[in-house]
Amino acid sequence: MLELASHYGEGPLELREIAKKENISLKYLEQVINPLRAAGLVRSIRGSKGGYSLAKPPSEICLYDVVETLDGPLHLLECLHDSKVCQKIPSCVTREIWKEISEAISKIFNSVTLEEMVNRKREKEGRTPPMYQI
Repeated sequence: MLELASHYGEGPLELREIAKKENISLKYLEQVINPLRAAGLVRSIRGSKGGYSLAKPPSEICLYDVVETLDGPLHLLECLHDSKVCQKIPSCVTREIWKEISEAISKIFNSVTLEEMVNRKREKEGRTPPMYQI
């Protein structure tokens, strides 16, 4: 997703190209691209100059969207989303702490966009971030 965001507006990228540049298995990318497409985060373009691109601007896709699409809802403990799994919930202090941790992680993932990640990457590489205008 970061690679697609880095090339947003430049046309589609082939999975082979992304796999090579990011040193990621092509088979892995082929498995994760379908849920991302189904979630409306990525779109596919057919043809000789086809490939994949972001379906929305990088500023509109947060890390939580990607994590939730690929891994499901972020629940560190089963009892955080299903109170029926444990009878100790009303008196459990540990669950409260895990809930706070889970909420903090979700807040961070929701506050960071792919655009911000691209800018952070470019800063590390010593390049200036692009200005997106739509």
